Amino acid sequence: MAFDYEKYLRMDRMPHMWCPGCGIGIVVKAMLRAIEKVGWAQDDVAIVSGIGCTSRTPGYVDFNTLHTTHGRALTFATGLKLARPDKHVIVISGDGDAAAIGGNHFLHACRRNIDITLIVVNNYIYGMTGGQASPTTPFGMRASTAPYGAVDPAMDICQVAIAAGATYVARGTVAQGLLLERYIANGLRHKGFSVIEAMSDCPVQYGRRNRMPNAVEMIQWIRDHGVPIARAKDMSPEELEGKFITGELHVAERVEYTEEYLRVIERAQKAVGVQA
Repeated sequence: MAFDYEKYLRMDRMPHMWCPGCGIGIVVKAMLRAIEKVGWAQDDVAIVSGIGCTSRTPGYVDFNTLHTTHGRALTFATGLKLARPDKHVIVISGDGDAAAIGGNHFLHACRRNIDITLIVVNNYIYGMTGGQASPTTPFGMRASTAPYGAVDPAMDICQVAIAAGATYVARGTVAQGLLLERYIANGLRHKGFSVIEAMSDCPVQYGRRNRMPNAVEMIQWIRDHGVPIARAKDMSPEELEGKFITGELHVAERVEYTEEYLRVIERAQKAVGVQA
């Protein structure tokens, strides 16, 4: 039986603003299937975003939604989770929104291990604002602000997340939508801060500047440069140069922030004689 996407979409907001061939639609579809897979009711889910192409998602999906300021999606989501810990909070963000302008908030959400799932759609560029280089633009690749090739080394979002304390970190691609759905579902089930990086195409702003002017060519490039974690273990650093590792990269257990915060409130109330 075909999956009923319309159940989760605000059809009165269609057509959407994404370019033909954009990979964000594949990620959103994987997210919707993952939500259904874990069995969450729409009224119990809140989806939060900042600014950018990916961050237009909350306008099109029928949940509790919040479209906030650039780079601040995790701060709004943190406040929401603390106020309503009974809700399932998902943040969907682009690479520029999450890793550049929101980079500081990203680090601290990982450190706190708050029970929020962050989905980062990494298309290597600022798509909405003209194709400027982002923190994930690969070295030597072109952008509107790097017409002769980026000279900054690209940030590895997953490695930063692991180092900062996130307890579930996975990377998938739009070339393998079912695997991406599985990683998102596992991230939703995980108690703590989960990060799923979705490597995506942007044929208009990134691909056409880098000899991949259509979605098929760019998705092929993504598929060819992804290395499953099991295979990567047998590869040398030289063989992995220019590649990215896919799969569930890190799973750990640690105290969850919201539960610990509620325990602090309880101790404070007892100290001053206030009944909870």
